[in-house]
Amino acid sequence: MTTLKEKAVACVGLLALALLLVRPVAAQEVERNILTGGPTGTYIQIGQDMSRLAAECGLRYNVHESAGSLENFLGVRKRPQTQFGIVQSDVLEYLKTYSADDPAIARAIFGVRIAFPLYNEEVHILAKREIGSLADLNGRRVAVGVEDSGTFLTASLVLDLADVQPAERLKIDADTSLARLIDGSIDAFFYVAGAPTKIFQSPSIDGTKLHLLPIADPTLAQVYVPSKIEPGTYPFQTEAIDVVAVKAVLMTYEYVPNRNSYHRASCQSVSDLANLVFTNFGKLRETGHPKWQNVDLNDIPPGWDIAGCVNMGLSDSYQLQCAQAPAVAAAPSAESQANEAYRQRICAEIGC
Repeated sequence: MTTLKEKAVACVGLLALALLLVRPVAAQEVERNILTGGPTGTYIQIGQDMSRLAAECGLRYNVHESAGSLENFLGVRKRPQTQFGIVQSDVLEYLKTYSADDPAIARAIFGVRIAFPLYNEEVHILAKREIGSLADLNGRRVAVGVEDSGTFLTASLVLDLADVQPAERLKIDADTSLARLIDGSIDAFFYVAGAPTKIFQSPSIDGTKLHLLPIADPTLAQVYVPSKIEPGTYPFQTEAIDVVAVKAVLMTYEYVPNRNSYHRASCQSVSDLANLVFTNFGKLRETGHPKWQNVDLNDIPPGWDIAGCVNMGLSDSYQLQCAQAPAVAAAPSAESQANEAYRQRICAEIGC
């Protein structure tokens, strides 16, 4: 059986090969692409909101479906003309945990940046009533989501950080997981999504037999945000449940405009979208997906740094020209300064 570390190494090995094969593309030919998620999920709708906003300015950002966070992370790093991916913020912790000493992993992580923090997604674990804690999943049959999805990534990391060893980890989707939990062929399943999420509204969930598992572990508290699913969030749930949450982020790369024409054009695409989201944030909240209401642009997750090209787009002097944006200058080099500049601009405009 392939281990998680072997999978991570294999993925990054393919990434390294792809990066060697990719050649810079002329600036005028560079597309603007965003990797999101499944066709009915929140990620793709968030991406479509940004794409529509850009289209009003005559700028085209293509939105693409994907399996989720790990595919999006690797896509931004290896797919040509792919400047953005929506990922769960623990993707960095996932790669560091499973391949901490691998040089290929370090190269993959180097240069990864954040464009904007998005919203928190709660870690849901629906389990049989006799299972009372995370530790009770030891020796059980647990569904962890489809491979390369955000749920799979987070479930794998949560179980390993909490030192929980299920008898079996099933890589199946949420609908299949729910059906198998109801028929008793598995004991629990993970699903990572902002609460409330549709699957747990199902009338087939019997609250006398199934419940949401509380997640309380000191190790997890160092990686995830403590959260709570309030009573009545779901029909079967009568009590508040303490859980953890992971933040979704719009990921990009630290493009260096003076390196070549591809970097220059990609940096401009990052700056343009940053400017559009920042200057139209109120509009996104009013007319976009409801999850925009939960976006805190100042809440940068630990371990991530703002891209220099994002800060260019937020600058007071940035001149966005619809359908033909101007060239940009070189990106700042200090990551901590990048975060500080971003925070100051966000706080000045919308408060902290």
